[in-house]
Amino acid sequence: MRRSRPGSIPALPEPRASRAWRVYLRLQYRLIAVLDPLVRTWWRGYGLGNVVELRVLGRRTGRERRVLLGLLRDGDRWFLGHPNGDVPWTRNLEAAGGATLTLSWPASIQIRARRLEIGELRDRAIAATGQHVFPGNVVYRLARAHIRAVGVYFIIDAEAGTAEAMEAGSAEGAGG
Repeated sequence: MRRSRPGSIPALPEPRASRAWRVYLRLQYRLIAVLDPLVRTWWRGYGLGNVVELRVLGRRTGRERRVLLGLLRDGDRWFLGHPNGDVPWTRNLEAAGGATLTLSWPASIQIRARRLEIGELRDRAIAATGQHVFPGNVVYRLARAHIRAVGVYFIIDAEAGTAEAMEAGSAEGAGG
């Protein structure tokens, strides 16, 4: 990877979908789902890097769905995403257009989300995946070409009245 200028994003590989990465990431996320109760308990008690909880209404059922995600930051911008294409939470968030985000349990803020099209802003979100908790940061770095080809990312904005909470979360660090 080439070095980048200060303030610019690192050079990213050309987008290239990979069957191997698609299968690996699917298996990784199944394991994460199995471990979710343990991870969630730890996160609520102690925090866990950039991990936050997204609560979004299901697009078909209208029931609240909860998922732990890594909040990515680039300057004052916040991103959420999935490296392996659309999954239920990305479809639900796109359909709802907004959700509740818990930075540090139990305090929550209301957010609006907009799906990012291919371009510099989406690439900034992908470049920020190094912020994920180990081993996710390493896996995402190795899979960047695949992620650029199929990943789904959203830019997150706080709804009116929650900007102060968002700034406080930025100052304290997500998840403790």
